[in-house]
Amino acid sequence: MLRIRAQDGAKCQVLTAAFFHLEQHDGVRVLRLQSNDGTNRLTQACVLALTEAFRDLARNPEPMIVTGNRKFFSAGADLTEIAALTGPEAYEFSRIGQTLMNTVERFPRHVYAAISGYCMGGGLDLGLACHQRIASPGAIFGHRGAALGLITGWGGTQRLPRLVGKAKALEMFVAAEKAHARDALSCGLIDAMAEDPVAEAARRISSLPAICV
Repeated sequence: MLRIRAQDGAKCQVLTAAFFHLEQHDGVRVLRLQSNDGTNRLTQACVLALTEAFRDLARNPEPMIVTGNRKFFSAGADLTEIAALTGPEAYEFSRIGQTLMNTVERFPRHVYAAISGYCMGGGLDLGLACHQRIASPGAIFGHRGAALGLITGWGGTQRLPRLVGKAKALEMFVAAEKAHARDALSCGLIDAMAEDPVAEAARRISSLPAICV
């Protein structure tokens, strides 16, 4: 259940859930992934909550920034949770993940991923579903599933090659190679690098043309 807390005299509303914190400042929404351990893993419950939030926000769309903390954008899906799934349950987990990524990709206003720290597995899938990606110099990207006998079912196998080309995508998927921010910038995985990705995304949003309704 999502709870909205209005702060008297403040310029923002804060929406708090177990998996993210949403602030609104002067027409820019910032969705901060959060978890008790700080890794922002995308559990089934988290994926469903994010999908619900994006659908609700699309009713009154404004540009958005999706971010995490300084050490983790997201470590991806919870491997302990995945290991316990049956075949049909794993199929359903793949389906709900794809639903989230498609919902983000089809959001009617710009969605920026502001990435610091690790952006791995399903977290990278989420970043790829955003319309643009801005990373800090220390950001690290990877799809490490091959090292564990896994492959993403959340659309990353389609979105990543479109950005970086087949050869680089295979390097990341099959060889489980990580990409640091500068490499990610040079291959087209991210659109820009900035010391403060959230501030840079907000700056870019402020320059977007207004939409008349």
